[in-house]
Amino acid sequence: MRTPLKLLVGLGIPYGTVAGMLPWVASVDRPILGVPFVYAWIFGCFVLTSACLFSCWLLFDRHLDAVD
Repeated sequence: MRTPLKLLVGLGIPYGTVAGMLPWVASVDRPILGVPFVYAWIFGCFVLTSACLFSCWLLFDRHLDAVD
């Protein structure tokens, strides 16, 4: 049960954010701090992906480092 949840958090959320929302994001023409919205969105996805991978490590894989 943990592996599907780990894959959903580590891969599913970032993939869904980038691929699922990109058609909507590409239609927005508002800049954020002078940066086009689509670029700001992709940068935010980088941060989200890092947060998802960190949470996967924290919730599922942290105890594996202590065994070695």
